[in-house]
Amino acid sequence: MLRNGHVRFGGRPAETHQFKDWQGAAGRPYTKLHGPVKWSYFYLYSIIDIYSRYIVGWLVATRESKELAERLLADTIRKQAVNRGRLTIHADNGSSMASKPVAFLLADLGITKTHSRPHVSNDNPYSEAHFKTLKYRPEFPATFGSIEDARAFCATFYAWYNTEHRHSGIGMHTPTDLHHGTAVEVQARRAHVLTSAYATHPERFVRHHPTPLALPTAAWINKPEPVHSTNEPNN
Repeated sequence: MLRNGHVRFGGRPAETHQFKDWQGAAGRPYTKLHGPVKWSYFYLYSIIDIYSRYIVGWLVATRESKELAERLLADTIRKQAVNRGRLTIHADNGSSMASKPVAFLLADLGITKTHSRPHVSNDNPYSEAHFKTLKYRPEFPATFGSIEDARAFCATFYAWYNTEHRHSGIGMHTPTDLHHGTAVEVQARRAHVLTSAYATHPERFVRHHPTPLALPTAAWINKPEPVHSTNEPNN
């Protein structure tokens, strides 16, 4: 979202007009998908932009692996053309994201890394919410017959999630609207439609002139508390 010539991600302005700076959340960073036989699973890794809810990278694998996490991060960061020093990755404390290869990769790319607090299960509500959306879809299968089936389903799901799914937390926009900077135009069109409806049938709006839902201004994980000065003024 453009605001006064800046793009706001994760509660901070980035000095650019390009939507290439984002605060990522690698989540757990995966969720398990049931395989064809009992106790078999596929692992869905995903990276979400917490401001726009856009899924910027994902993969389905047969195992949890620090090498896979490293590859997904590297490929996603390169694909998104993230500027050095403009990205924070938040993840859990699992072995994949806490591994040295991942830490070295992020350090080389100038990326800040944060982790969930110990023994706190809801430190990444954005990833948890999108995994819930995935698994509560009517067409989500109880089991996947093969890893190819799981990948095909996820490809269809993420195409829908990014371009069609409308989130109440981002003013009923799609992730694509915010991530690619078209939300302001969509907002203007909605306002025009509502104004026309009000002019035609004002009796239908008993409280006030209708307006579109507000766009988000910031997104946080574990937002820091404001620091209050305790210094007394000099007499």
